[in-house]
Amino acid sequence: MEIREFQEMIRELYFKKDAKRGVDKTFLWFVEEVGELAEVIRKGEREAMEEEFADVLAWLSSLANLLGIDLEKAAERKYPGVCPYCGKNPCECEEH
Repeated sequence: MEIREFQEMIRELYFKKDAKRGVDKTFLWFVEEVGELAEVIRKGEREAMEEEFADVLAWLSSLANLLGIDLEKAAERKYPGVCPYCGKNPCECEEH
């Protein structure tokens, strides 16, 4: 499934609920899911990681839908196959 297809599926499933909740509360749910992902990564729980990555992607998609952002288009614009900072593939930026 392409990113755009996933985002549209999330829109079909949840947009009415997300719109009622609003951007601020949807963002808080997204942040909570990122926290849950951080916890299972720290614990090394592989199966739980897959679920939490999916949840993070779903909440990110919900937030983007509320704000009218096409995630696939945004990703393609920012990351056109080369590093957006050094312009190379693979990236040759210095670590900071």
